[in-house]
Amino acid sequence: MAGSGLGVKAAPFTYAAHALAGAAAVMVLVWCVHFRGGLALEADNKNLIFNVHPVLMLIGYIILGSEAIMVYKIFPSLNHDTAKLTHLILHAVATVLGAFGIYCAFKFHNDSGIANLYSLHSWLGIGTITLYAIQWVFGLVTFFFPGAAPSVRRAALPWHALFGLFVYVLAAGNSGARVLERS
Repeated sequence: MAGSGLGVKAAPFTYAAHALAGAAAVMVLVWCVHFRGGLALEADNKNLIFNVHPVLMLIGYIILGSEAIMVYKIFPSLNHDTAKLTHLILHAVATVLGAFGIYCAFKFHNDSGIANLYSLHSWLGIGTITLYAIQWVFGLVTFFFPGAAPSVRRAALPWHALFGLFVYVLAAGNSGARVLERS
């Protein structure tokens, strides 16, 4: 039975998370394409370059980060090593998308003559991506390659999960902080 320590099946919550992730992705894409003019890596309208930033941050840190966190609950019958590899790869892709999203924000600022790192959102974002990358490297060397001793892995796992959730909440909160900053 796929469930949490509370005796509640995880499946309904994962279905809801997938539905909300899909809805969020559609809304951000509609917002960027329809209301903000589209997406581009090179354009005369520099806002199109910036529009890539929220799309990649949402898909990377929020959606793929969520999928990576839930992979053990989404596929409870999946071999543990396969689930661990999937978790690792999803977080790696999220980190790459996040880094490219930050690059797009810097590119927009530089091309538009706007100062970089002028807001709380930008500083929290740099801190979040740094913590996310540290968490990923820690997970890689502790649980995957070369892998720590079993006793170290057992002791580190709850801290890895707790810190991972902290970084995830920080990423989600930072995206909300940006929305509040702009309003």
